[in-house]
Amino acid sequence: MKFSPFIVGLTLLTLVNAPAQVSVEVVLDQEQFLPSESLPVAVRITNRSGQTLHFGADAKWLTFNVESTDGFVVIKNSEVPVSGEFDLDSSQMATKHVDLAPYFALSRQGRYNIIATVRIKEWNAQAASPAKEFDIINGAKLWTQDFGLPAPAGVTNQAPEVRRYSLIEANYLRSQLRLYAQVSDESEARVFKISAVGPMVSFSEPEAKLDRLSNLHVLYQSGAHAFIYSVINPGGDIIRREVFDYLNSRPRLNVDDNGGIVVVGGVRRVAPGELPQVKPPNEVPPQSGAKP
Repeated sequence: MKFSPFIVGLTLLTLVNAPAQVSVEVVLDQEQFLPSESLPVAVRITNRSGQTLHFGADAKWLTFNVESTDGFVVIKNSEVPVSGEFDLDSSQMATKHVDLAPYFALSRQGRYNIIATVRIKEWNAQAASPAKEFDIINGAKLWTQDFGLPAPAGVTNQAPEVRRYSLIEANYLRSQLRLYAQVSDESEARVFKISAVGPMVSFSEPEAKLDRLSNLHVLYQSGAHAFIYSVINPGGDIIRREVFDYLNSRPRLNVDDNGGIVVVGGVRRVAPGELPQVKPPNEVPPQSGAKP
């Protein structure tokens, strides 16, 4: 069977240009991370093909490749889960959010690239993003404390698991200090979680105390007159965060009569969600007995 050169050329051109009609972009909220810190990535997919495309039916419709710029091999622990089917109409953009930290071994200081590749099933083609660079940086350890993980309710006949809290200072973008809280095992060979607590000033020395539930309470100076108070649970999650201003007295951590950790001194800022909502007059219900 003979094929027209024009038809063959048109077919090849369609296959070559098809991925260009779908653009893929990797977006990071920050460009520097500590080893084992959460690495949230947003992948933006824009469809300019003139037709509706379906994504997510295949477990490998979206894949990631992380490489070191100096040739160091990055170990991939497992595939990144990207489940969830959706249709993307022409001229529309969709964003997929994932955390890459659990799936790649990123414990070595250096510069890295992320490339996201989207498989377009309808065309049997792929579209890859430009490489997005980021850095893994090391921080300075300011404080550590080992603690026993509280046993499950009713369990009293086994030794507690020992974990370690660490407060780490990192020079983010070489211009801003940040404080991180890390929860690891006793040897620090296994890091359970590391969380960014917030910005800090260079002369700040964080106060840290553990309560009876093994929660870590941290108070440190984040600005000229501002202090951040955070509570981190044994899993590494920040469960409380408040801001105190240095007015008349300096905020500090104290143990109350019940063994709880509280902040004394200073004035706590009222969070936006704590402010009362003021309704317009037409939405205020009339008081009982009031005349219309």
